[in-house]
Amino acid sequence: MIEKIKPFTDWKQGVGRVKMIINGESVEAANGKWLSVENPAHKGTDAGQVPRGGATDVDQAVKAAAEAFVSWKKLPARERGKLLLKIADSIESEQEEFARLYSLETGNAIATQSRGEVMLTADLIRYFGGVAGEIKGEVIPLGEQLFSYSRREPLGVVGGIVPWNAPLALSALKISMAITPGNTLVLKPSVEAPLTAIKLVELCNRALPKGVLNVVTGTGSECGKALIQHPMVSKLSFTGSTEVGRDIMHAASERIIPVSLELGGKSPQIVFPDANDDVTVTNVINGMRFVRQGQSCTAGSRLFLHESIYEAFLEKLVAKLKAFKIGDPLDESTQIGAIVNENQYNKVVAYIAGGLGEVGAKVLCGGLPPKTPPFSEGYYVEPTVFIGVKNEWRIAREEVFGPVLVAIPWKEETDAIRMANDSHYGLAAFIYTHNISKALRTAHEIESGFVQINQGGGIVPGHSYGGFKQSGIGREWSLEGMLEGFTHRKSITVNLAY
Repeated sequence: MIEKIKPFTDWKQGVGRVKMIINGESVEAANGKWLSVENPAHKGTDAGQVPRGGATDVDQAVKAAAEAFVSWKKLPARERGKLLLKIADSIESEQEEFARLYSLETGNAIATQSRGEVMLTADLIRYFGGVAGEIKGEVIPLGEQLFSYSRREPLGVVGGIVPWNAPLALSALKISMAITPGNTLVLKPSVEAPLTAIKLVELCNRALPKGVLNVVTGTGSECGKALIQHPMVSKLSFTGSTEVGRDIMHAASERIIPVSLELGGKSPQIVFPDANDDVTVTNVINGMRFVRQGQSCTAGSRLFLHESIYEAFLEKLVAKLKAFKIGDPLDESTQIGAIVNENQYNKVVAYIAGGLGEVGAKVLCGGLPPKTPPFSEGYYVEPTVFIGVKNEWRIAREEVFGPVLVAIPWKEETDAIRMANDSHYGLAAFIYTHNISKALRTAHEIESGFVQINQGGGIVPGHSYGGFKQSGIGREWSLEGMLEGFTHRKSITVNLAY
């Protein structure tokens, strides 16, 4: 029997102990141990507890998924798609419960972030449910005497690992891309934010056969390592840091299995002189993901402004950022919530302190967090804008994963493109100009897998999304990404003259 997460009532109580789901049953860890999930908005309080799973639990989950795969892969793709559409409807009907739980464990503001991510979760699952019938091969014209065709077949058991910054939408992504073409899945959410992922798996299991979708929780060194090294896992799909991505690749290489890696980023935003307006300022704020506390791989954290508009643009930008309300994520008036945990908070603060220690650098807004409420109550950091920064400094090269933006002037278009590409990352980029020829020329020169022009939004279902360089391998979020990354292509030829 699967236990539902109790409805959210009071942040002081949290949701208590929430079990893993293996083979359609709610289970504790074999070792009986539990891990606390901290509420980032209120230091020292628990959002809930999850099992500290290990190799034994992972083995049970993988074997359950392998057993379910035998029948699940034979279900017609359109029928699998219908189940996903049903799941998407159920998510929408429980939007508020999901959103409150999401804010509780991640620190994201319910009004500006959490409700939107719940709807994105439903849209993702609905998208893949809708394209399920497109899982098909082709006929190859080899002449009248030969009938040759290809077909798409599922890989087997997929191990999916998601980070803490977008645990709900990214869990939905792994689930949809894995099970729609007939694979089964063992999902491993981050121990920092596993609660909404478990709730999503619980909801999905109301519609799916036992074992098709399982979720295990625990540390990366115990639970995660056991999953990526399990001999019955046929594919690994990981979203997270570049450092961990290298470990995933190494584990996959030992067994020669496919991987999808969506890794880190240090994305550029390039603003041309003709885009010095309030709309662009708003788009830059959105592109930086300030209402997600900058906790996004696609965050446009390097702002390249033409020198002729540098000061005027920053004046408008800072004025808007100073107007944002920071505070309790469950307060409807809050626009920016808390950093997810103490460890990440300390990293962000250390980057800010390091930037302030550089000669010539200064902040136009934000900086080191104040010692007054709400900053003293939770892991809150103000939107911070650095100027006087060089493109080769750590704060301009390394992924801060916090609300920290560096602004760098440029004079020639070639300089802006050179600085934008001077990074070991290549995930996203944002370009702002009313000259569409210039915009497209720049987009073609930028070494990033996901480029937006005159908008700072995020990925939508259907985008073929992924990175260049050390930002990852493979593409997700789309039909073609699912076909290329989560199926085999088998070629079959019949001699009709036999």
